[in-house]
Amino acid sequence: MYPIRLIAMGFALIILIGSFLLMLPLASKSGFSIGFTNALFTSASATCVTGLVVVDTFQQWSLFGQIVILCLIQIGGLGFITFGTYMLVLFRQKIGLRGREYVKESLNILQLSGVVKLVIHIINWTFVVEIIGAALLSIRFIPQLGLFKGIYFSIFHSVSAFCNAGFDLMGIHSAFSSFCTYSNDWLVNFVLSSLIIIGGIGFVVIDDIVKYKFHFKRYVLHTKLVLTTTFILIILGTIVYFLLEKDKLFSDMPLSEKWLSSYFSSVTTRTAGFNTSDTSALSSPSKLFTMILMFIGGSPASCAGGIKTTTIAIIFITLYSHLKNADEVNVFGRSLYESAIHKAAVVVTINLLLSILGVMLIMIFQNFSLEDTLFEVFSAIETVGMSTGITGDLSVPSKIVLVFLMYSGRLGSLTFAFIFARSSLKPPIRQPKEKLIIG
Repeated sequence: MYPIRLIAMGFALIILIGSFLLMLPLASKSGFSIGFTNALFTSASATCVTGLVVVDTFQQWSLFGQIVILCLIQIGGLGFITFGTYMLVLFRQKIGLRGREYVKESLNILQLSGVVKLVIHIINWTFVVEIIGAALLSIRFIPQLGLFKGIYFSIFHSVSAFCNAGFDLMGIHSAFSSFCTYSNDWLVNFVLSSLIIIGGIGFVVIDDIVKYKFHFKRYVLHTKLVLTTTFILIILGTIVYFLLEKDKLFSDMPLSEKWLSSYFSSVTTRTAGFNTSDTSALSSPSKLFTMILMFIGGSPASCAGGIKTTTIAIIFITLYSHLKNADEVNVFGRSLYESAIHKAAVVVTINLLLSILGVMLIMIFQNFSLEDTLFEVFSAIETVGMSTGITGDLSVPSKIVLVFLMYSGRLGSLTFAFIFARSSLKPPIRQPKEKLIIG
């Protein structure tokens, strides 16, 4: 079986297993089954590390249901093949060439060599970062919630943040409130945002940073491009949100809280789905900007969704090179392969086509506004999890559409397209080329 199809089937199976577990009366606080559709939606959202919910996570799910969701988030964020490989290594089982190929495709990395060692590093880094994040969050949650509940809340949100999942238990204060009650809490904001950034830059980048520390020149091109693009997007996003909402949604906040809320929005919008302000109350320009950030998403080989930072960077670098009439597309003293440029264009195109299809289907099924529908669709396919509040009113067909989009977004649009593509040998001859008028 081709690695891509195995990965697709594996994620689908995990979603179905999670759905059946969440359907159990034991999973709901009410003691009654939530039904297959809502269980499927929640399981898909958790496995695909999205964060869209049709019910409040704390108020609906029992401790058993919450732990099922947490396990789905961890497995979905890191990938079941990564976990499986790690377990085989622990039991001193040899990983063959086919197994290494599965790992390579699962992590979306370029090289086959060193993948097993990278898997070990990934799991170890993940647990270390999540433990540190939980310890820091417990400084706030233990005094507020008590020892055991405070520790549990800290672990849950640390895992959810690192995996860029966006699930929260803040329904203990108010349903669907996320972290709005912590909008002025610098500790919670910076711990969560740091976990989101680390989980969203990608394991290849983390490996490079661990190996070369802060020697930027020694990083591979991928790491340089990811770090630079991520930094630009966070700074740009913070400034834009501040300018757009300082006299609107953030008008009642002190100046420091306005900047903090702008910064957190800039970080979480691209992939995580937490919010410290009411998303539905954003102005129309901010919602449009949010959709752009959601569309970009995080970085390759990470827990994040979206078209990825490297894709948008390649698109803009190529645009700049063409405007300069340059013969090659260069960045950081390196020339990009044409295949990378073509792949970036294909990824953007497939994401847009799937998004348009999703919007059309939902608007056929239900009478939502175009703005709200676009927002929900972008949030689903880019596995972000932010919502304007219409998820609770979704019909069964609309929920299935969003499940499909979350699933394709977690796999990656290009990977999803390859599932249906038939493999074929390259022809021994090349067709003659001919010029075409563009633009």
